[in-house]
Amino acid sequence: MAKTIKVAVLLAGCGHLDGAEVREAVLTLLALDQHGAEVQCIAPDADQFHVVNHVTGEPVPGAVRNILEESSRIARVGQCLDLAQAKVEDYDALLMPGGFGVAKNHCSFAFKGAEGDVRPDVAAFLGGFFAAKKPVGAICIAPALVALALKGKADAKLTLGDDAGCAAAMAKLGHHHQATPDARGVVIDEALKLITSPAYMFGDARLSDVLVGIERCVAEVLKRV
Repeated sequence: MAKTIKVAVLLAGCGHLDGAEVREAVLTLLALDQHGAEVQCIAPDADQFHVVNHVTGEPVPGAVRNILEESSRIARVGQCLDLAQAKVEDYDALLMPGGFGVAKNHCSFAFKGAEGDVRPDVAAFLGGFFAAKKPVGAICIAPALVALALKGKADAKLTLGDDAGCAAAMAKLGHHHQATPDARGVVIDEALKLITSPAYMFGDARLSDVLVGIERCVAEVLKRV
C-alpha cells in the first residue's frame, strides 16, 4: 500500500495585502488534494503586522487581526494548527503560498529587504525542513522568506518572477535569483530540494497561469519526498 504523503502548508493570514494570497493558498491546497496528499494548514498564533482594507488598499488604523484566526478562514474552522504545536518530523514536505503577509507577518522583508529578519518560530520550522532534507515549495513572495531564513547557511537558487528589486535583494543575501517569463515558471534547486514559482509576483498574471505554476511546484515537491 502506497504511503500517504503528509504536507504542511504554512499560511500568513487571509488577504493578499496583509496575509496569505487566498487564490494561491486555495490552488496549493487543491493541487495537493489532487495528488492525494494529506494536508495540515499551519499558522502562528500572533497578531498580523497590520490590517489592510482590501477595498481601498490602505491600512486600517487601530485594527488588529490574528494570523491563526485569519488563516483559519482559508483552512476552515478548527483545521489550522498553531505553529507552536507543529513538528517538522510529522510532515514529509512544506508548501508556502505567498501574499504580503509572508513578507510582513512571517518576516520583515517587505520593510527591510535583504536586511530583514524572520520570526523565530517560523525560522525554526522552515529551517527544520532544510535540516532534515525534506522538500520545500515556496510560491510568490515566499522565496524571500526562504532567502532570509537561509542567509549565511546555504546559497539557494530561486525565483521571484522578474522583479529586479527582489533579484537584487536575493543577490545581496548570497542567493541566485533566476527570472521566469511568466507565472507558469518554476525554478528547482536540487541540492536544497527547494521548488519556487512566482504566481502573483506577476501582478497581471492570469489565474489560469498561476494555477499551472502552482501545480508544477506542488508536483515537483511531491516527487522529492
